[in-house]
Amino acid sequence: MSEFEDNNIAETVKTEVQTPSQPPTGKFKKEAAEWIQAIVVAVVLALIIRTFIFTVVKVDGPSMEETLHHEERLIVWRLLYQPTQGDIIIFHPAKAPEKCYVKRIIATEGQSVYVDYENNQVLVDGYPIDEPYIPEAMRPIYTSKEMIVPEDSVFVMGDNRNHSSDSRDSTVGFVKKSSILGKAVIRFWPFNKLTVF
Repeated sequence: MSEFEDNNIAETVKTEVQTPSQPPTGKFKKEAAEWIQAIVVAVVLALIIRTFIFTVVKVDGPSMEETLHHEERLIVWRLLYQPTQGDIIIFHPAKAPEKCYVKRIIATEGQSVYVDYENNQVLVDGYPIDEPYIPEAMRPIYTSKEMIVPEDSVFVMGDNRNHSSDSRDSTVGFVKKSSILGKAVIRFWPFNKLTVF
């Protein structure tokens, strides 16, 4: 074998020895870091969506029957929501801010409200509003007087008027707009009662 050929063999062996394969632990660490980063991004996005765009709530109690029932789930729209008469909203009552109530907006700021128990009507600005969702005649469980909705507030009532603690009750009263979480837009549970409001 010539000297030239010997040098080629030696060089080939040298090259092969100097090219080690990547340790498996380094690859695992890189993949783990990528997964952690993806999870953190997903959590941050979920928090942003839940805080500013929409959230999910569970109905607790019978105050909105027959429209909503106990333990049904709702998607609540939050982004840039402006209260409108007839909307079903979720809010924190001033005297129990740790709780969430679901009620219907009957009147907004500046409007007058009178609950006429004798004729089973609610008058807003002197005119009875159409309420086909009421399951039964209202009983006079609260004092009836004309009220003017203050600035930056709304007047709310449950659809199940005889089993609802709402703006007629002094423990709830007028609802500040700042305490409103948002408007119920979809009932998604149970699936067979899927509804867009």
